[in-house]
Amino acid sequence: PRLDPLVEQAAVTASSNGAPRIGVVVLTMGRRPDELARGLGSLLAQVDVDLDVVVVGNSWEPTGLPDGVRGVHLPENLGIPAGRNAGVSHVSGDLLFFLDDDAWLPDEHFLASVAERFARYPTLGLVQPRVVDPTGAASPGRWVPRLRVGDPYASSPATSLWEGAVAIRRSVFEQVGGWPEQFFYAHEGIDLVWRVWDAGYVPWYAANLVAYHPVIDPARHEEFYRLNARNRVWLARRNLPAVLEPLYVGTWVGMTLLRVHDADALRAWFGGLREGIEQRPADRRPMRWQTVWAMTRAGRPPVI
Repeated sequence: PRLDPLVEQAAVTASSNGAPRIGVVVLTMGRRPDELARGLGSLLAQVDVDLDVVVVGNSWEPTGLPDGVRGVHLPENLGIPAGRNAGVSHVSGDLLFFLDDDAWLPDEHFLASVAERFARYPTLGLVQPRVVDPTGAASPGRWVPRLRVGDPYASSPATSLWEGAVAIRRSVFEQVGGWPEQFFYAHEGIDLVWRVWDAGYVPWYAANLVAYHPVIDPARHEEFYRLNARNRVWLARRNLPAVLEPLYVGTWVGMTLLRVHDADALRAWFGGLREGIEQRPADRRPMRWQTVWAMTRAGRPPVI
């Protein structure tokens, strides 16, 4: 699948000054005030767009926010996907942009470029930029949302997702049910991308758009291995035709045994696997076989 440059332009609501309106949700637990300030500063520096920005405090009440930025207080830590979802109803705009509190935008034209692409290509559903650590640290392969990473400077359809800086049409976000709140952490981006595909839109990796983010080991999260495994199972059970569920889960069992050699990590991972099998995830919507074929043509059949 590819974006067709000859299609008619899709409407994106503009504000009274003619700039596209974008609702921005920044998620934080309030533990990185300097990084949060940096990210908000990069948003407020954006030109040729009309932004409606909220900071969602996951178990933290946002304070000390700059003018033009509002806070949403969640008394409990609801997890990453639920925290992002909570901010959506507080912002206006036909486009939504999600930014983590430790990410930022180095180019003041970033969001204007994103809005222009959505206006030009009606089949474009979601955009992830290329992610760079400005210190020069090597970018991990997981930041490029496709099976064969190849050249990170080459754009392509996205079949997975780095969630720290993501733009999506509000209509598509609502159609697919938003971020999967039950996941709490891990693989919520893959779930969203799969559903964007199934809604008939193309998720896109825009390699010529850049967001900054430090390289961080995802295993730093205490329950990384358990949630990683549980959500792999839930991802399959929520989205795949029944015949493909065991193929997808079995593939990841084999890959984990090849990659992970720490006994405690494997114990946690298989505990999460059991949890995913025993507990049924909410909102099952098995994708169409047409979607399976579209993702296969894009380079990642949904059994990997």
